[in-house]
Amino acid sequence: VQLQASGGGLVQTGDSLRLSCAASGRTFSTYVMGWFRQAPGKERAFVAGISRSGDSTYYADSVKGRFTISRDNAKNMVYLQMNSLKPEDTAVYYCAARRGLRIGLSVYEYDYWGQGTLVTVSS
Repeated sequence: VQLQASGGGLVQTGDSLRLSCAASGRTFSTYVMGWFRQAPGKERAFVAGISRSGDSTYYADSVKGRFTISRDNAKNMVYLQMNSLKPEDTAVYYCAARRGLRIGLSVYEYDYWGQGTLVTVSS
């Protein structure tokens, strides 16, 4: 599967932004999907994940209550709605796909990656 992330940009503290990830192929619904982010000088870290059907989600503590992951299997899309953005949310955001049943929290558990989209939150 090929992934293409989009929707990043420059916003101010407290603003909202929605990231999108378009997936190619007919088997999108068989993949667990995740969003990760990588801030300058830091390792890539898990942000949110969603099960194959979309009925189960999981979030990093740092974004819980502010970010929402969703997917539309009919459109081969996964989204990350980000509200109440903070400067510490500044990073390149990546979508990723994982074979398997459960939501993975590690980069090593994901098999396919998009190219990343930059989110910058100014104070």
